[in-house]
Amino acid sequence: MMNSRIKFDLLIHDLKGPLAVMESGVVSLLRREEKYGPLTESQKKVLKRVLRNIKVTQTLVNDALELGRSSEGIIHKEKILVSKLVNEALIELFDLMSCDKTDALKECRDVKEVKKLLSQEGIILDMDEGLWNKELVIDKRKINQILRNLLSNALKYRKKEVLIQIKENDKHLILSVQDDGEGIPPSYHENIFKCYFQMDQGKEYCVRGHGIGLAGVMILVEDMGGELTLESDVGKGAKFSVKLPLEKG
Repeated sequence: MMNSRIKFDLLIHDLKGPLAVMESGVVSLLRREEKYGPLTESQKKVLKRVLRNIKVTQTLVNDALELGRSSEGIIHKEKILVSKLVNEALIELFDLMSCDKTDALKECRDVKEVKKLLSQEGIILDMDEGLWNKELVIDKRKINQILRNLLSNALKYRKKEVLIQIKENDKHLILSVQDDGEGIPPSYHENIFKCYFQMDQGKEYCVRGHGIGLAGVMILVEDMGGELTLESDVGKGAKFSVKLPLEKG
């Protein structure tokens, strides 16, 4: 089992090299027209689409490696500002979505500006300024992956809005992501976290993907000693909540 895991991780890791070469080549074509020649708008559009999909693949590679490290009990905790943690997850997600808000998000100076910008995309951020400017000791990479997966899922199935709530008490960081979509029937709540599980395609609430993202989130949360819960019903949207233990900085 261990040898199989190592072989898998090595294969995934080796994908990073060619992906980096492809990314560099596309970026050079887009940014160095004086060397490679001018591009038409149609050519730029195609190359930007290629670049987005390279970034998607790089994200999947990094996610797979992180899941492997997590299953081995490897936790890398560090001090990080909550503002930086949230911004990095959002910027990475917006990059994958081809959202034109990425650069604007990088320029936001405080949580009020971030909230205003996100609201334009139908994303409501509920957290106070004190927590936004606080430094916590956490595994940044795993929490980034959790937040990005939950938010990506919520954006996919929302009708109009997604609500992100981030809170802290003396011992835990609490993250929740809620959409206003068709919801998930209670009979599916346990299985929704299993790999490759999908809901009945003939039902009104439709399929919520192949389940790898949610299964991965569950693994990461449990390996960090946390809890992942789901509140949902048909026609009432879905709310995924993550409760993670904190260390004193």
